[in-house]
Amino acid sequence: MNTENLTQSAITTTNIKDTTANPAPLGLLGFGMTTILLNVHNAGFIPLSSMILAMGIFYGGLAQVIAGIMEWKKNNTFGTTAFTSYGLFWLSLVALLVMPKFGLADAADSSAMGVYLLMWGIFTFLMFIGTLRISKALQFVFASLTILFLLLALSDFTGSATIATIAGYEGIICGSSAIYTAMAQVLNEVYGKAVLPLGKV
Repeated sequence: MNTENLTQSAITTTNIKDTTANPAPLGLLGFGMTTILLNVHNAGFIPLSSMILAMGIFYGGLAQVIAGIMEWKKNNTFGTTAFTSYGLFWLSLVALLVMPKFGLADAADSSAMGVYLLMWGIFTFLMFIGTLRISKALQFVFASLTILFLLLALSDFTGSATIATIAGYEGIICGSSAIYTAMAQVLNEVYGKAVLPLGKV
């Protein structure tokens, strides 16, 4: 046997099957449920309390960061960027609200919060462009989230309580769409068929 044949016979191909679970529903639920709760407050139904802040830290924050790390393991750049970023958004938002209470920093004024929310709106719009290759359901989540951030930024820039209330209702719709998208992925996998359509593109 010559060297070439020996080399070819030594080459083996290993197919690695991904048997890890889909982390997207966890991230979408962490985002969706926390978004609804905060915007129930923005719409004027409940006060801002430790309930919302705790959800922001643990489910909106940590759960999404965990989902983002899991998406990295699955080689999903979009999922990694989205879930990790929005998880850290929730953690940073809680920090903005809590740090001044402990005297760790001055409270951000409305202009600063407006710029903060505007930057997240721009980021979300750019991520929305990526959803055009994924599904109609995710397109709605990111489009409605872009609108939400812009409305919240506009509310801070103008001081309009009316815009903040409108943003609250829009945020409830946005969060609900994320929950739908999450549960569609879970139920469709469990039942092995499209129980809830996602509108694949």
